[in-house]
Amino acid sequence: MGYTLQQLSDIEEIRQLKSRYFRCIDTGNHSELATCFADDVTIDYRGGGYRVQVSGKADMIEFIASSFNSDVVAMHHGHTPEVTFVDESTAKGTWYLEDRFINPERNEDTVGSALYYDTYVRTADGWKIRHSEYDRVYELVSPIGDKAELRTHMLARTGRQKDQRSDTTKWLEWFDEA
Repeated sequence: MGYTLQQLSDIEEIRQLKSRYFRCIDTGNHSELATCFADDVTIDYRGGGYRVQVSGKADMIEFIASSFNSDVVAMHHGHTPEVTFVDESTAKGTWYLEDRFINPERNEDTVGSALYYDTYVRTADGWKIRHSEYDRVYELVSPIGDKAELRTHMLARTGRQKDQRSDTTKWLEWFDEA
């Protein structure tokens, strides 16, 4: 199947959008992160011991800012994008996520991967994420080693401080995966 020149340009814009999404989460750049989402965005992330469901851009930014905060370390890499078009203003994307989430307060180092399934919509301001969901491929949680030394921690400076965070339990369900 061939792509038009416009579709190739759109695919690159969508790739840039998803890359910006990952970077903004890991650096605590919430104002730029907000530019990634449609106002009516919906989220459904299914992890090893959790499920996140969020509706609306404001709640999505609030959830991310409170979850990826000044007390944690995060790294998200999106690989091998597969983008297809539903019509001129709607596209679907599948991404392979590789991530790491270090929580010193809980003494946990989580390494994992997931498959993202996104829907994008073209707006007057460019492509936006309208829906995003993922299913974990694997999630490995280990204690942080006694000799580990965190020497650089960007979110400690840029992430939301404790007194500014929202309670995320209205969007987050914890469970034991069997």
